Amino acid sequence: MYKLIAFDAYGTLFDVYSMGQLAEELFPGYGQAFALMWRDRQIEYTRLVTMSDPNPKGSKYYLPFWELTIRSLRYVCKRMELNLTAEYEQRLMDQYAKLTSFKDSLAVLKKIKDKGISTAILSNGSREMLATVVESNGLKPYLDEVVTIEDVRLFKTDPQAYGLLLKSFPVKKEEILFVSSNAWDALAARWYGFDVFWVNRLGHPFEEIGEKPNYEGNSLSKVLEVV
Repeated sequence: MYKLIAFDAYGTLFDVYSMGQLAEELFPGYGQAFALMWRDRQIEYTRLVTMSDPNPKGSKYYLPFWELTIRSLRYVCKRMELNLTAEYEQRLMDQYAKLTSFKDSLAVLKKIKDKGISTAILSNGSREMLATVVESNGLKPYLDEVVTIEDVRLFKTDPQAYGLLLKSFPVKKEEILFVSSNAWDALAARWYGFDVFWVNRLGHPFEEIGEKPNYEGNSLSKVLEVV
């Protein structure tokens, strides 16, 4: 049914909230709240950049995802009145560069490849960031392409970001299954015209706008029931 299964990276294949463990070590009592606010601010910055200048040639406000991640880290520490030393910033960003994949990420990619279906990542992440995290988790042999929005300088949820998959693979929209744990990402990909699998690990309700995802499951492994 599908010729390409495309995965979001951060939060879907790689556990962004695992950063809370290191944050708790550095800022005792604040780890979980810190990780949540850092992630929210990071995504908010991508939206500001894209919405403020949705130029087809790329936003004039574009900054690489790595840079937005650092700046959102600094903002959150100021907001929470946490002392972000140069050492702490380096440790947090080094950890972010090598986020741990979810336990089932590797097995799912392997099984999809065994079925002869193409696999890809479509991410806001910069090319260097993605190369590092993919390599450190041993996923590279099971991915045909790692597609980054750097090529259009517009972050998801801009339609051009999703359109990169059609430029990277000789497939039609209806032959792609897009997989994301981020409801906003799943919603926008559905609007774009992809079939969507929402990985709802925390049992949250879906958004109150847009179309529901075609499929939903509480783990990445559930994608295998579809393909």
